Amino acid sequence: MVYENLIFKIEGNVATIVFDRPKALNALNSNLLDEFLQTMDEIEANEKIHVLLLTGSGEKSFIAGADITELATFNPLQAKKFSKKGQLIIQRLQELPIPVIAAVNGFALGGGSEMALACDFIYASDSATFGLPEITLGIIPGFGGTQRLSRLIGINKAKELIFTGKMIPASEAEKLGIVNKVFPAAELMGEAEKTARLIASKGRVSLRAAKEAVNNGINTDLATGLNIEVDAFAICVTSGDAKEGMNAFIEKRKAEFAGDLDR
Repeated sequence: MVYENLIFKIEGNVATIVFDRPKALNALNSNLLDEFLQTMDEIEANEKIHVLLLTGSGEKSFIAGADITELATFNPLQAKKFSKKGQLIIQRLQELPIPVIAAVNGFALGGGSEMALACDFIYASDSATFGLPEITLGIIPGFGGTQRLSRLIGINKAKELIFTGKMIPASEAEKLGIVNKVFPAAELMGEAEKTARLIASKGRVSLRAAKEAVNNGINTDLATGLNIEVDAFAICVTSGDAKEGMNAFIEKRKAEFAGDLDR
C-alpha cells in the first residue's frame, strides 16, 4: 500500500516507518495518524515482522508535534476527539507485541516526544531535541505525555519540563533516562538498524513474551508481576523456538528461530 504521509518498508524481519511530511517537519495531522494506524494493522497481520523501527524524514525532525494549522481550527469537541484519537493510536503502538525502537533524528516535540515515549526504547542523534512545549501555546500535552513522561522520569522532573515547556538536547534526555543512547547524526540509522536486526534474530515467541512480561508487570505489584513472568516463561519453554535455542546451544551452533509456539 502506498501512503502519502509516511514511508513503510520491510527488510527481512524488520519493518521501518518513516514519518514523511518534511515541509511540515513531519508534524502529526489526522491523515498521518490514520495512515500510521493502517501500518500497525499491516504489522500485526504479518508474523514475519519481529521488530519495528520509527524515524523521521529529513535531517531536522523526527516529529515536530501536532500540526498547529489543523489544531487551531478545532472546537472543543473536535479537540477532544483529536486528543483521544492520538492517545488510542499511541497506546496501540505501545501495545504492539513486537519490540519498537524510535530513532529520533531531530525535533521530537509534543506529539513527537509522546510517540517516542511509547516505544520500547529510544536512540537519538546528537542533534535531536526533546520536549513537551505545549504550555507555550496555552495548551497541554494531549497524546499521553503527562502520563508517560512522569512514569518514566518521576513526577517532579516531568512537571518541571511540562510546566516550563523546556526543550532539552539528546544528551540531557539521555541523563534523564528518556534516551538509551546518543549517536552522531550520520551514525544513528546504521546503529538503530543494527540493533533492530540483532533483536529480530532472536525468537519471536520469547521477544513477545519478554515485552508482555515487562509491560504488564510494571503496572502492578511485584507478586503479580512475578506471576506474569512465570506464565510467560512457561509458554516460552514449551515453544518450538525454545527447543531450537536449547538444541543449538548444546550443539554449539547458531539458533535458527522459526517463531513457532509449539514443538
